[in-house]
Amino acid sequence: MSLILGATAVASIASYLLIWLVPRQIGLEAYKDFGLFWAAMYFVVGALSGLQQEVTRGTVRRSDEIVPTVSPARNFGLAVSGIVFLAVVVSSPLWIGSVFPGEGWPLVLPLAFATTSYVMVATLAGTLYGIAGWVPLALMISVDGVLRFVAVCLVASVTDDTVALAWAAALPFLITIAVLWPGIRRVVVGKTALDVGYRALSRNVAGTMVAAASMGVLVSGFPVVLGIAAAGEPAAFVASLFLAITITRAPVIVVVMSLQSYLIVRFRDHPGSFWRDFLALQGIILGGAVVLSVLAWLVGAAVFDFLYGGQIDLDGWFYAALVASSALVGCLAVTAPAVLALSQHAVYSLGWVVAAIVTIGCFILPFDLMTNTVVSLLAGPVAGLLVHAPYLLIHRSRRISAARA
Repeated sequence: MSLILGATAVASIASYLLIWLVPRQIGLEAYKDFGLFWAAMYFVVGALSGLQQEVTRGTVRRSDEIVPTVSPARNFGLAVSGIVFLAVVVSSPLWIGSVFPGEGWPLVLPLAFATTSYVMVATLAGTLYGIAGWVPLALMISVDGVLRFVAVCLVASVTDDTVALAWAAALPFLITIAVLWPGIRRVVVGKTALDVGYRALSRNVAGTMVAAASMGVLVSGFPVVLGIAAAGEPAAFVASLFLAITITRAPVIVVVMSLQSYLIVRFRDHPGSFWRDFLALQGIILGGAVVLSVLAWLVGAAVFDFLYGGQIDLDGWFYAALVASSALVGCLAVTAPAVLALSQHAVYSLGWVVAAIVTIGCFILPFDLMTNTVVSLLAGPVAGLLVHAPYLLIHRSRRISAARA
């Protein structure tokens, strides 16, 4: 956990610096279009993280000394890469007008390239998680974040062109694998296997990706939902909401989401400490959120005024609500791997799907954009928790009853 959290800290700092420096360099109005691309990219990446979780769950170390000629995980990843590329390109006429209303078609190719590349990242990372390859994993997480920071900031220093910035954000996925593969190869090639066949893996991945896509609605893809709902609003105001939501919620959400695969392995392999670990994590998240919410209410407006030179003007209560919503998503991101570790894919998926439906549905409420945003951010994860928590309580009750019997 220390290595993964350390690498996540490096990547998070790089992301923070990026979303601080880039808007200052190109302005809030120009940042809106890039912010939408960034959110769309990570929404699809978030959905594809379901592949990583299933590869994690199914990967085991080989018990024999025979080096296989075929890598099931690699072949599966390559097949999914092709499907993702075609899916993004072929489906683009359906969503391009609402997701990329400014730039349109030129952003489809970098989005397809980024998400296709991420499939291989997810496959490799899932394999490493499955065999506890913490050092190469930490390198993948940190190198990817640093490369993206450097690339985007360099491009932003010379142009505010959204397409150029989009390619700068997309390329590091593939570059990270190319740079690190020589060192990672000896750890995984011929030394891992999957405990399920292609058919079972496809079925499990499909279910988990539905849940992961729903998860994306609550996390990285939320600005896309907000951007669609904010049609007609001033670009600078929408960009300010993007930045406030991203920066304020990140301290809790980024850490917990980065540990999804780790938590699956932890809950799966240590059933004796399942509830102790589960309750400790929930307590840390909720306790930290209380402190951070108070701080956000008191100093949030002043901090953003300093960071962006007075371009963002939002009230303290809004920042506090954002932090509270991040804690609820964090709690859901602990119940989810706990349920998945028990092989309850249906319950796992249902929790995230219900949360996503409620999140999107709240934008039809007859209130102003900021009120709908806050209600959506709070109600969505609560709905998901109301799906996962009862199952976990029932499971615990059954185990206690079985132990007594």
